[in-house]
Formats: sequence, C-alpha cells, structure tokens
Amino acid sequence: MPITMVNPEGLPTVDLYRQVSVATGSKLVFLAGQVAVDADGATVGIGDYAAQVEQCYLNVATALNAVDASFDNVAKLTVYVVDWTADKMPLLMEGISRAATKLGIAPVPPLTGLGVSALAGPDLLVEVEAVAVVD
Repeated sequence: MPITMVNPEGLPTVDLYRQVSVATGSKLVFLAGQVAVDADGATVGIGDYAAQVEQCYLNVATALNAVDASFDNVAKLTVYVVDWTADKMPLLMEGISRAATKLGIAPVPPLTGLGVSALAGPDLLVEVEAVAVVD
C-alpha cells in the first residue's frame, strides 16, 4: 500500500485515527469536499451531525472508488463542521465510527477538523475533503 499510518511516540494516541501518514505512491488524488447528500442530491441527516459525517465519509469512499482508490490510499482528510463546539466531538466520532464500520476501514487517516460558520447549503453541517496517493 502506498500509505503507512503512524502514531508517533510523544503524541497522543487517538483510537479512531492516526497522527501521521507516509505516502510512497506516485499519483495524487484530490477530492472536492463531500457533503451529506445522496446520489439524487437529497440532503441526508438534516440536523444530525453524526448522520451527516457518516454520509460524507461514504461519499468520499464513492469518489475514491471512481478513480480505483480506497481509504487505504488516503493520506489526509480535512473535516469542516458548522458551528463547531467541543460538545460536538462525540457526534463527529460517532459518525466516523459508523462509516468506518460500514467501509471496513480502521484506523481512519489523519484528519484536521475546522469549525466554519456555514457550508454551501443551509442544511449541510459537515464537509469532508481528502487527498489520496495511488501507486
């Protein structure tokens, strides 16, 4: 695999994801941010952060599959959360965990979470973008 995940000594260990990924492949894949919409464009999980996170991850997997890649190829994720507060962390983790179970991925690649005031639509609470590396 072109991605090796590491939790370095001296940094906190997070069960759900790794702190570092090392990419050795030659083709970079940049995914547009994926939001919680289904294939028909309908918003999934209105008002439900966990459901929207799950759908975002499933959409990332669909986009990766379209270019013969998978979460095994993801080097970095960025997660944008509307009106972020620390009390939303369990919902974020729940959504990631549900998606990881459905997709059979563990651990999840390194991620950066950012609080934002709004996304492209009023019912969208989360957006996930990915960078992948393929051999």
